[in-house]
Amino acid sequence: MPMTASSYKTVRNDMKTLVRDAQQLFREASVATGERADELRSKGQELLDSAAQRAQELQTVAVETGKELASTTDDFVKENPWKAVAISAGVGVLLGMLIGRK
Repeated sequence: MPMTASSYKTVRNDMKTLVRDAQQLFREASVATGERADELRSKGQELLDSAAQRAQELQTVAVETGKELASTTDDFVKENPWKAVAISAGVGVLLGMLIGRK
């Protein structure tokens, strides 16, 4: 299941929101007392746990996508070795020209 750029952006924004909300709850809990403080700390911990879980899911998807990309590249190189060499040489020449201009 490849993730698009918008999916990454959405997950990143969700993570930022979850962490920001948890931080706010912890700030409120630091001035609250008793049962209310316990409740705020508990909600903050739940938000942080949720953010950690989302990060783990994103990492898993990124690793799977990387493996798929590596496999696809490997298949392409095996099926088209000369084309792969030509593409690599072309990229090398372009990079060399760009570096040489500086």
